[in-house]
Amino acid sequence: MPAALHELQRRLMDALLQRGDATAAAALLRPTPGLDAARRLQLYRNNCFESLGAALGAVYPVVRQLVGEDFFRALARRFISAFPSRSGNLHDFGVELPDFLRGFAPAASLPYLPDVAALEWACHAVYHEAPVPALSLDALAALGAEQQAALRLDLQPCARLLASDWPVLDLWQAHQGNAEDSLGTIDWQGGGTRLLVAQRALEVEFRLLGVGEYAWLRALHDGEPLAAACAVALAADPAFELPPVLMRHLALGSFCALDHTSPAEAPLTACTSSCPSSTAPHPPQGEPS
Repeated sequence: MPAALHELQRRLMDALLQRGDATAAAALLRPTPGLDAARRLQLYRNNCFESLGAALGAVYPVVRQLVGEDFFRALARRFISAFPSRSGNLHDFGVELPDFLRGFAPAASLPYLPDVAALEWACHAVYHEAPVPALSLDALAALGAEQQAALRLDLQPCARLLASDWPVLDLWQAHQGNAEDSLGTIDWQGGGTRLLVAQRALEVEFRLLGVGEYAWLRALHDGEPLAAACAVALAADPAFELPPVLMRHLALGSFCALDHTSPAEAPLTACTSSCPSSTAPHPPQGEPS
């Protein structure tokens, strides 16, 4: 791309996203009878923020409900300025919102909001991913004991792990359809949430996980071989038992491709059979300043 064209595009995007003085960018626009360059640029800017804001709201409807329409519109403008769409696929837009919310001071009174956003992004991401053929029990049983210990199991591309100190699944479910009556029954002191969010036949499913089960899946997802993942699970929960957990996820089709390593590279550890303490914070009032 010629340097001059790249510079023109940068100036225009900075102007659209309200980064610095837009005067130079306005001068690049062709004159139009009855509509000056600054007004035309403002129309483009409004269209940019409105279209991307609508896309963000479609992915994060529960976040939008929790903070209110006015707050969400102001939040979206801040987010879009910091993280404009960089992909030709609009489905990729908004992935940074959970992390953005962790540092967004106007929403600090809702400490669970970033995790609710993470759950909504997981739902969005798995819905748009296609599953691959799942690992079968027969394929696993065909391996020797040392091969199994050194095995690396990959989660399906249409699956995501999520852990939160807050009851984010209950919050999400309470904002579906006419379920808001259940908001008052959410147990804010009952422990956190550990989930495998997965898509099956274009339906998003939530699979509640135990402490050891989540630690095991997280270790596998991070690339640990099966034996090492079992050690991680046992450290998190001494009562962890591999056989029923493994059979559950084989039945669910949670795993896909196999990746063997040398048995010498994997430890042959045998596998055997923080919660919120306060009430729900108040929602933010008004718009972000």
